[in-house]
Amino acid sequence: MKKLIVLLFSIFFLSSPSVFAEDLSDFQIEGISIGDSLLDYMTEEAILAEIEINKNDYYYLNEPNKYSEIYSDKNLQTFDSIAFIVKNNPTSKYISNKNEKYIIVSIRGLIDFTNDFDGCIEKRDEIAEDLSIVFPSARKTEKFFEHSANGTIIDAIYLEFDSGGHSEVSCMDYEETYRIKMNWNDNLSVSIDPEEIILWLQDY
Repeated sequence: MKKLIVLLFSIFFLSSPSVFAEDLSDFQIEGISIGDSLLDYMTEEAILAEIEINKNDYYYLNEPNKYSEIYSDKNLQTFDSIAFIVKNNPTSKYISNKNEKYIIVSIRGLIDFTNDFDGCIEKRDEIAEDLSIVFPSARKTEKFFEHSANGTIIDAIYLEFDSGGHSEVSCMDYEETYRIKMNWNDNLSVSIDPEEIILWLQDY
């Protein structure tokens, strides 16, 4: 049975507090885990539409189309929206089982904090502290940087696991012109990423 973490404005619950997950599929956001099929939560039509809409979001990476990101704001209890990353092979003729085309490899929950960066930092710190208590063996680091591609300010706390993956709790403050152009919101982000996604996002 999967160990369940439910984020409810910085309150975390784990089915067995004495067990510290190394397998990131043990984590859940809104009841969804890495390794699940996205088809369990969205229709294929909706998935393909999102892939098309977001196909240029990672243009600055060396392999921008290696993965696809899909957003949803349906049936959520805690977050304003949730983002999934899947391998970019939805039309591959070599995969006969379509469920395998949409396996979730990364998951991220988002809460809108547009024009409230201080409020976002306060909530981020609460969440990171709770995670540190639940997972005392995780290595905790903090990074503040400006994204070289679009001017976004990111103030992030990472909890790194021996598996190579990490959980990130961060505040995103987009450069205003870029934010309006992309129709995005400044936000608090709570993500679960395996090592393969971390390396992909760093390859630019």
